[in-house]
Amino acid sequence: MSGAGHRIGALTKELMNRWRQTKETWRDEKAAEFEREYLVELQTSVDKSLQVMEQLDKLMAKIRSECE
Repeated sequence: MSGAGHRIGALTKELMNRWRQTKETWRDEKAAEFEREYLVELQTSVDKSLQVMEQLDKLMAKIRSECE
């Protein structure tokens, strides 16, 4: 995977780790709502994006090898 993909994955992992720490003290309905509305969707979108980026990296490598 590209450097950008690794960076996005690492930053998302760090964000989710910090969210877990935050949830230890923020436990009301607003915290649950925030997680549902933003973080769950963010994680899903990042996962899908990383899969697509990996597929694009493979395709680009194939194209490069065929053009040589």
